[in-house]
Amino acid sequence: MGRRTAWWRVAVVGIVLGAVAGAPVSPGFAASASPSTSPPASPSPSATTSSYAFAEGAPSVTGAADTADAESLEPGTTYRSSLPSDGKVYYRLPLDGTSTVYVAATAVPPTDVAVTPTEGVRVSVQDADGRSCSAADTASIGAGRSPRPLTVWGARQLSPNRSLCQGAGTYYVVVERVLRTESTPGDWDLELAPVLEPRLRKAGSTSAPEAWDSATPSPPAGAAVRVRGGGGFGSATALEQGVWRDDVRPGQTLFYEVPVDWGQQVYATADLSSSRDGGAGGGFVPGGVNLALYNPARGLVDATSISYNGSQKSGALAALPPVGYDNRYAVSDRVNGMRFAGAYYLVVHLAARVGEEFGDGPVGLMLRVRVKGEATVGPGYAGQSKPSGIFQVGLLGRGSGAAGQADSSGGDGAVGGGGAGMKLVAVGGIGAGTVVLVVLGVWVVVGRRRAAGV
Repeated sequence: MGRRTAWWRVAVVGIVLGAVAGAPVSPGFAASASPSTSPPASPSPSATTSSYAFAEGAPSVTGAADTADAESLEPGTTYRSSLPSDGKVYYRLPLDGTSTVYVAATAVPPTDVAVTPTEGVRVSVQDADGRSCSAADTASIGAGRSPRPLTVWGARQLSPNRSLCQGAGTYYVVVERVLRTESTPGDWDLELAPVLEPRLRKAGSTSAPEAWDSATPSPPAGAAVRVRGGGGFGSATALEQGVWRDDVRPGQTLFYEVPVDWGQQVYATADLSSSRDGGAGGGFVPGGVNLALYNPARGLVDATSISYNGSQKSGALAALPPVGYDNRYAVSDRVNGMRFAGAYYLVVHLAARVGEEFGDGPVGLMLRVRVKGEATVGPGYAGQSKPSGIFQVGLLGRGSGAAGQADSSGGDGAVGGGGAGMKLVAVGGIGAGTVVLVVLGVWVVVGRRRAAGV
């Protein structure tokens, strides 16, 4: 009897452990955990020559020269396209009359072409009568004169303060190159990421907050954790509050994502190490380092440019307000960009000219990230976002879901967090828990029957 009981217990433990170990764990779940502390492998040659990692499996669309031939974009799906040197390209955007839709466009110049500081890309969303639904957003190369990904966003925003672009119908995304008179001819690669934000269940304020804590806290201190930045929005490396150590090569752009919930503020600084000669050669690169923060819909919130002379340099983002739905009614980009919770993206670019002045070797990068404040309940959306869960933080979120339910994250590379993966983990966890309970129940019944001599 004792041997049989011992065997039974061993069998139960084996089944339980097997059930738990067999629960599906997805990359999405892993992305939400703390980053790996192991030193990153040296980047391969292909990694250093590619300026952007496009969303894996993104369908291709062709920008049309006029609206009649425009291909449709579906919110929640990330697309790959191209942007010609001259002229505008159009994409069709069929919309309902109850949702706000944002469209981010990331234009990627080839790494081996000459670019000028003023050239760049512009995007706008227009209605069927050619009227812009919001001011066109433009991004330019900048003083570093280095080919790098440029991200802009347009929107059809539903608001009681607006009368234009409020109805259901066909809208158009318009993308074009700007101020390219001296640039190299040729197409640029393009990534398009349309995002749908549902209306609120209950209408709230229609004005921006009048006051918020604008004091900049001291950057986090302590030992730095090694990480390797991603090559695009869809592959951004997840960071939490803390100090993070990476290496960036001339011409390279690194992407990181930081979860920021409703009511929280995010602060970030970038410290660039000195070159090996410490700037003894007298080299100088204006705008050698660019640090930018984008919101979950890839709208630019704030950016800073740091000139580099071979000595160590540091740059910080401006103080930003807590994440709040009403921030969208502010005039300042730094305020209205902080309009929803989710993954905020830190993007670091080191100008290619740094390599010409100080060598092609990597330069040490230290990111200090602080997330301040307790998370609060979200505004409460009346439907599902697309991609699902893009405006939430964590497995269950805080009041961001549809009709009071948690909104699960996921999507086609538009967000680097773990959404669909989170759902799989939850399902897997429930399945494993069910197996455990069933096995334990059988164990108890068998034990009682044997005690009774059955």
